[in-house]
Amino acid sequence: MHVQKRNREEIAALIAQDIPDGAYVNLGIGLPTHVAKYLPKDKEIFLHSENGVLAFGPPPMAGAEDPDLVNAGKELVTLLDGGCFMHHGDSFDIMRGGHLDICVIGAFQVAINGDLANWHTGRADDLPAVGGAMDLAVGAKSIFVYMEHITKKGEPKIVETLHYPITGQQCVDRIYTDLCVIELKAGQAHVIEMVDGLTFEALQAVTGCKLTDARAAA
Repeated sequence: MHVQKRNREEIAALIAQDIPDGAYVNLGIGLPTHVAKYLPKDKEIFLHSENGVLAFGPPPMAGAEDPDLVNAGKELVTLLDGGCFMHHGDSFDIMRGGHLDICVIGAFQVAINGDLANWHTGRADDLPAVGGAMDLAVGAKSIFVYMEHITKKGEPKIVETLHYPITGQQCVDRIYTDLCVIELKAGQAHVIEMVDGLTFEALQAVTGCKLTDARAAA
């Protein structure tokens, strides 16, 4: 496949542009935290981290770091005007109580029906650590997955049925990869955007479930 794939920062920027004004958004540990760098200045977006931070901003400038101000991935962040800290239990109340509009989360696999696998590959030498992923999968109103389209071995990560232990059932709404953006609706995978130079047939060849080209209908 000879196309220019998006890098991780470009995926993060694309997700950031799609977050609506006024949204309360959890950024999962790992790749999703990059989204904080690219939020539009003309939108008021409230970022939440499960360790108990609400309304945080992008990483601090050099020399302005506060070692006590970190997200759930132990990465340094900034606090916006009106931002706050809270007890871990209160933070999970936000996650479980339907108060989050969007959760941006990583994944090992996503099934065409929206099933999510992101905490364990099932290998004996892996250390399973689900953290708050299950709470977010069922508690957030929308789940945006941020991942690469295939594994390092070239295997599809978007599949017909999960092969890995499940995190949440039928919870994923949208998938952002280095090749495309896919919306999952009514048991179908609708491709709504692709990188330049990529054909629909080539995308289908590296995807483990049937795709529907929704760009023609747009």
